[in-house]
Amino acid sequence: MELARGGVSVQTQGSAKDEGDAPAAPAPVDSSRVDVRTLTRVLFERMAELTPGTPEHEHVRAALIEVNLPLVRYAAARFRGRSEPMEDVVQVGTIGLINAIDRFDPTRGVQFPTYALPTILGEIKRYFRDNVRTMHVPRRLQELWVQVSAAMEDLTVAHGRMPKVPEIAASLRIPEEDVRACLDAGRAYNATSLEATQEHDGGLALLDRLGYEDSALTHVEHRDMVRHLLVQLPDRERQIVMLRFFGNLTQSQISTELGMSQMHVSRLLARIFARLRSSNAWEN
Repeated sequence: MELARGGVSVQTQGSAKDEGDAPAAPAPVDSSRVDVRTLTRVLFERMAELTPGTPEHEHVRAALIEVNLPLVRYAAARFRGRSEPMEDVVQVGTIGLINAIDRFDPTRGVQFPTYALPTILGEIKRYFRDNVRTMHVPRRLQELWVQVSAAMEDLTVAHGRMPKVPEIAASLRIPEEDVRACLDAGRAYNATSLEATQEHDGGLALLDRLGYEDSALTHVEHRDMVRHLLVQLPDRERQIVMLRFFGNLTQSQISTELGMSQMHVSRLLARIFARLRSSNAWEN
């Protein structure tokens, strides 16, 4: 929405002589020389007298938005540490301001900034919750993060340094584990590619610094079991097994190596397998 910059103009006095006449020209008001709260009150009073949807009503509404934009920038400044551009945060906060203007009832005696600020902050927080995060964070941690963030600001001012986790936990009277979880959740807005290079790690990608699963680990227990069973075999049978499965010799080559027939080697292997299976508690 295109908003005028500089002075705003509203019609504070005068009206058309009859329904057929054009409205009187609005008198210019310089918002820089008028108290914002007073000007906001005057604009709301004027807008209440106008018919919604008319050009003059829209003009006064636009003036209200323009006058209260500093309130949006004040609310957006709380989110300056996030990765989103401040212009986008201000734009989202302006949507909250517009909603607050449309819903505000001046007759209730509440100052408009008091009413509008929670609406603006709520719109910005919903934006970060629903549109910015690429990682799902539990709602409880998102809400607790707001308290943790506020406590960090207060403690930083009080101590002149960044507070420690135990200090934050003591201030909010919550477990330290919850504070650590909130600190992690508060930074979980964007996912980083495993192939993205890290400048502080000498240009190495995250994938280059991750460990990998050693496929040989799955066979460690099996090897230990086989070693335990082999020591229980007689020397000749253990030698046959070693030649067949560790030396990769065929039954014919084993028979030549040991001076026995191939049929006898085959029968011995079958008997060895039967004994090993009966001794293997994992298969029983």
